[in-house]
Amino acid sequence: MTYSVIGQSLPRVDGEEKITGRARFTGDHELRGLLHARLVLSPHAHARIRRLPTATARAVPGVVAVFAADDLPFGDEVPNVRGRCLLARGEVRFVGDPVAVVVAESEAAAADGAERLAAAVEFDPLPALVDAAAAADPDAPLVQPGLAGKSSEASLHAAVKVDDDPQDQKPSNVSGRVRFVRGDIERGLRESDLVIDRTFRTSIVHQAYIEPHATVADYDAAAKRLTVWTATQALFYSREHVSQVLGLPESSVRIVPMPVGGGFGAKILLLEPLAGALAMVLRRPVRLVLTRSDEFRTATPAPQSTFEVRLGAKHDGTLVALRARLLFDAGALPGAPLNIAALMLGGMYQVPHLDVQGREVLTHKAPVGAYRAPGAPQAAFALESVIDELARGLGRDPIEFRLQNASRGGDPMPSGETWPRIGLRESLAALQEDPLWRNRGRDGRGIGVAAGGWFGGIEPASACVRLNTDGSMHVVVGSVDISGTATGLAQVAAETLGVPLSRVRMIAADSDNAPAAGMSGGSKIMYTVGSAVAKAAQDARHQILALAARRLEAAEGDLEIVDGTVRVRGVPARTVALAEVAKLQSGFGASYPPVFGVASEAIVERAPAFGAHAARVRVDADSGRVRIIEYAVAQDVGRAINPAAIFGQIHGGVAQGIGWALLERMSYDEHGSLVTGSFLDYALPRATDVPPIRTSLVEVPSERGPFGAKGVGEPPVVPVAAAIANAIADASGARVETLPIVPESVVQALARAKRA
Repeated sequence: MTYSVIGQSLPRVDGEEKITGRARFTGDHELRGLLHARLVLSPHAHARIRRLPTATARAVPGVVAVFAADDLPFGDEVPNVRGRCLLARGEVRFVGDPVAVVVAESEAAAADGAERLAAAVEFDPLPALVDAAAAADPDAPLVQPGLAGKSSEASLHAAVKVDDDPQDQKPSNVSGRVRFVRGDIERGLRESDLVIDRTFRTSIVHQAYIEPHATVADYDAAAKRLTVWTATQALFYSREHVSQVLGLPESSVRIVPMPVGGGFGAKILLLEPLAGALAMVLRRPVRLVLTRSDEFRTATPAPQSTFEVRLGAKHDGTLVALRARLLFDAGALPGAPLNIAALMLGGMYQVPHLDVQGREVLTHKAPVGAYRAPGAPQAAFALESVIDELARGLGRDPIEFRLQNASRGGDPMPSGETWPRIGLRESLAALQEDPLWRNRGRDGRGIGVAAGGWFGGIEPASACVRLNTDGSMHVVVGSVDISGTATGLAQVAAETLGVPLSRVRMIAADSDNAPAAGMSGGSKIMYTVGSAVAKAAQDARHQILALAARRLEAAEGDLEIVDGTVRVRGVPARTVALAEVAKLQSGFGASYPPVFGVASEAIVERAPAFGAHAARVRVDADSGRVRIIEYAVAQDVGRAINPAAIFGQIHGGVAQGIGWALLERMSYDEHGSLVTGSFLDYALPRATDVPPIRTSLVEVPSERGPFGAKGVGEPPVVPVAAAIANAIADASGARVETLPIVPESVVQALARAKRA
């Protein structure tokens, strides 16, 4: 089918205001009487707060107030979500745990007051549990005594529902369990001709967004209304939790989403309840912005993990058995993506005998959060490394081996559900045709391949479309644009309506005015909100055609909308402009109701998206340095609404994956102190670290997405570390089992390979 707008590579609708600096972020938002807040964070991983001399900060000129936990009459007794934690009460449980907040007339005064108070706070240090395996011991002291319930934020991304492995146990730091069993694992391992047994570890990774967390809150005491301006990915989720923490009806909380200067899953909920509490107590607007140092200590990074994987296969390349043990370090609160990782690990390939078990463990480190495809990069690194090693041990082509065993639509998942139609095989087949793979040779450079994907998020959504008197269209949604989705949604509306894209304007309203939508994360916006937009646009189109039929004295079924003009099919002279149609439903004496298309969606079928990657690397055996020379991606996108935006998502995902693979690591010492607390210590990929990336878009249309589209944001980061690790093994014969793959790890792996 030929489309006029869908499939066109178009610039982002918000691109100009951002590149020219006209976009106003939360930190730019000014209000009369605005106060500035600064956090005082714990320097200890675990300690009692013995003395908190707030008068030290109050003595600083310009300081208006200083708050400890007991000074704020809000909050949960034992919060289970990081954003619901206002200030530490009596005891701190990680380096970066907020113990106080200083509010002042200026940023400088707030910073000065916070610095003085931080130096004066007295703690009684307590033993800290830093190692997840030790914390999982049944006899280990509890990190969070009295904690009940789990964090709900990890499931927001993929909406994967899995029951924990039911075990009656005494309270422990194991805050979550999962287990999938199929067949007879012991028999499967015995029947395997080759078994690979490896243990993989990944590090804590910071999302490294450009804009720090920032929130402005203002409380109207007369109206009992709280307004919060914030860089959040989750408009309605944020409203829900702010209202619950502060004891306000949801109708009394207004969340205004501001442009997000990078989120990647980390900007769901963090400062909003605390900023709101300050505004309610002080009766003045308050702005709370984290410093970069604060970001490293108190924000929510991706979790550390350990994967013990044992995979067996027959000589003919058939996978037989998979045993895996997963351990996620969640930090001081639950929220690790354990279920997603376990499902991905056991579901990518068809294995008749399966036993995958996993645990989430609490430690005295910063509580973790979501980071682009949470759980999937870790699972792919472990699984794809073992798959690659198994293929080479059997003398099989790595891609052909994957194609032989890859899951397809209708195949069982570890949970017992079946896969919907997926493009894993198509992506692998497309990668086979890429020049990087077809022209591989023995030139001293290694080539590695890996596959990976994402289940695809689902969450109800609504949208509305309004015809304006000038013939333009307003599309109102409740989703936050963090990745260019507004442009894609506008394309969906324009294509459905039959109008030029220039006549469509996207309106991202606040929580008072926006139709309901889910969190911008989990690669769900184009799939869910896009479907609602398409239906609302179709509704508006029917209304427009009904009005035009009266004006043109023609049957509605004989009309079409082309380039913003309604015309009779086959009779080019009989037309009416949309602006003329709009006059029929506006102004005094108008006889027809306004054109206002509405739609709501509650899609329950996921649209998983997969990709296959290939990397060519050069390994210096003496220094252990790895340089990526060339990179190729084939990814199933369902239907490419805006190819340019998809290429941007893929390139960005690969760049972040290179950080996972070679550079990024938040390190803690044995006392739980953060060693890598700034960008001086925490390495990120530079432009010179990212090679040329060749991308092939594979289109396996989804059943429910608009025009067959599915989410594209998560999958690009998933296979990267595995592809690079496999390329290193191909180049050197050395298998590195820990991320990031730093030079000393490569040298050690080379030494082990020589000894073997």
